[in-house]
Amino acid sequence: MDPQRVREFLRVHHHAVLATMRRDGRPQLSPVSAGVDGEGRIVVSTRETAMKTRNLARDPRVSLCVLNDGFFGEWIQAEGTAEIVHLPEAMDLLVDYYRRISGEHPDWDDYQAAMRRERRVLVRITITRAGPDASG
Repeated sequence: MDPQRVREFLRVHHHAVLATMRRDGRPQLSPVSAGVDGEGRIVVSTRETAMKTRNLARDPRVSLCVLNDGFFGEWIQAEGTAEIVHLPEAMDLLVDYYRRISGEHPDWDDYQAAMRRERRVLVRITITRAGPDASG
């Protein structure tokens, strides 16, 4: 599967399960909302204190299964390398992330205050592999 197909799917479908690696090598799975930034990377908002953030700081390898809104039917998988962007550098990126997934926020000041209060970070994932592109 072409990574561009992953990006196209993610511009429409945002429900995903993110897999990071625990210290013992087993996967840690997290439901997330995912989008695509202007440079074609997968983006996810999470908390600085979340287990997935800690896992990614130690091992940036990630897998993502993106589901359509109806759950059954079309879905895609992507693998990549993650980068964590912390506040305050992440704020404009978190605003862009929100806009790409949900549109305009009714109160941007409130949104930004919540991002600081929740100690949000933006995870940017560079796609290294995409697939499968066949179903059984």
